[in-house]
Amino acid sequence: MMRSMFSGVSGLRSHQTMMDVVGNNISNVNTAGFKASHVSFSESLSQVLRGASGATDERAGINGAEIGLGVKVAQIDSIFTQGASQVTGRATDLAIQGDGFFVVEAANETTYTRLGSFIFDENGTLTSASGGQVQGWVATNGVVDTNSRIQSIRIPLGQVIDPEETTEVAIGGSLSSDALVGDISRTSIEVFDSLGVPHEATYSFTKTNVNEWSVAVEIDGTPATIAPATVTFDASGQLTSASLVNVSGFTPTGALPMDFDVDFGTALALVQFGGAPTMEAKAKNGQAIGYLVGYSISDVGLIEGQFSNGQNNALGQVATASFANPGGLSRAPDSTFRTSVNSGEPLVGLAGTGNRGLMSSGTLEMSNVDLAREFTNLIIAQRGFQANSRVITTADELLSDLVNLKR
Repeated sequence: MMRSMFSGVSGLRSHQTMMDVVGNNISNVNTAGFKASHVSFSESLSQVLRGASGATDERAGINGAEIGLGVKVAQIDSIFTQGASQVTGRATDLAIQGDGFFVVEAANETTYTRLGSFIFDENGTLTSASGGQVQGWVATNGVVDTNSRIQSIRIPLGQVIDPEETTEVAIGGSLSSDALVGDISRTSIEVFDSLGVPHEATYSFTKTNVNEWSVAVEIDGTPATIAPATVTFDASGQLTSASLVNVSGFTPTGALPMDFDVDFGTALALVQFGGAPTMEAKAKNGQAIGYLVGYSISDVGLIEGQFSNGQNNALGQVATASFANPGGLSRAPDSTFRTSVNSGEPLVGLAGTGNRGLMSSGTLEMSNVDLAREFTNLIIAQRGFQANSRVITTADELLSDLVNLKR
């Protein structure tokens, strides 16, 4: 009878643990990035009353007789199935579609999480909701070296793209062969000096003879030097003079003298055909100084900045980690996990490579708790607890009857 009572006690304790796990799952039903747990039971040790004996010529074999001594919690496993995605609209909210974890460092400890609710703090560091620093790679001059060691992602405040001086302009299209001598066709384009200050360069093509045009250029209304200053065409309308000319002789205030080439035939062909003129300056290089005005995060975790001059530059990249046995990770505060001897070493790399999933910006992975399953487990745990309590009550009644035999 005492054995049955202690078996009932073990059942109560095991089902209480199950209730604790189920309660924790239900309490975190709306916790982003939360992974539910599952309890497994196993039979405890058994007391052998009689050992088994083999068959002989004189008698048959006899099975052993054992009495179980109750139940115990065998394992509490984390369930790493994918949670539903919730759209938040915040660019720094990230969800991993597939396997993998974000890498976060806080207080000199590296942890791993599926909760991608991140923000940039006042120092430009990408941080988790609990203050951990998100790990990845920081870009240098717009280039991310993913072969280097991961570090905290920090985007310097006030980051700019240096200005770039214009060194080449492309002019193409058609000058009209129907134009009379003295007719002028003009086109203009914005160019940049060594300080990134924009200037308007105006090109004037004046017809001087059959299949011949003279070229003049003004920058901000000031004449500049262009050499050679004549373009010629053959009877088929194709350019026969130099396709590359040079513009110089203009010095902006405080900047270096401007010196750039004009391409008439390499990138965009300049021709002379009949009909209305279509000649125009269509391309240039160079740019003004660019101030960071926004950013986006791609599905591989690349943080790309948008600058005021229209340029995009890589700023950094978020790293992800995978494990041979994610179930071996131990839980840590704030929806994070720590490595253990049974999880394997973290395999850190780019999202979308190996068995690491891609990222989705502007979304969060919600809890993977299945309420239908949890409520069912709640009933199972309750009934198991009640049944074991009845075992204890019945054993107590038997003991009471035994004591009363003396009366």
